[in-house]
Amino acid sequence: MFDPTVFDNLKVAVENYVYDLDNLDARVIVTHRVDRLEMAVMGRVFALQFTLAKGSGITAEIRLEASLQDLAAEILDQQGAAPGCTVRIRFYMPVEDIETTCAYTERELTEIWQLEMPPTQMLSFMYGEGLPSPSYQNEIEVHFHRKINEEQMEDLPELIEHMVQSLERLEAFAAEPA
Repeated sequence: MFDPTVFDNLKVAVENYVYDLDNLDARVIVTHRVDRLEMAVMGRVFALQFTLAKGSGITAEIRLEASLQDLAAEILDQQGAAPGCTVRIRFYMPVEDIETTCAYTERELTEIWQLEMPPTQMLSFMYGEGLPSPSYQNEIEVHFHRKINEEQMEDLPELIEHMVQSLERLEAFAAEPA
């Protein structure tokens, strides 16, 4: 019999909640799914990307990562070890007015997530596209400074609701006339 790890249990909880938002509530649309065993480092990665059902395509991603150390500590029941998963929350959105959009994004996400440090925003663009004024792609990451385990399972719906709320605010800003 397979004994699920912390990673497996959290993955199923995230899947259930996000797919319910998609299939039952029709609030979001799941656009991408990753469930990977990273053979080079023997780690696990799970990610779901989704957009608002009535949105313009701004994307949210929840990503769970478990290292070999975390998986081994749990499977081998190592004394004193606290196995868990790293959670990464990201948003992807197009940006034209860098200063205004990035400042708004930082302010809104800091308020929603009650962050100690602002989210990171990495801008990129495809060379040659849209010159002389290219459209940028903003990858925004909300940082957590601890791992989670089954004790935080009840927090996952609230975390995902914060993601939906973040998408709603980013979409509302993107819909405003320039």
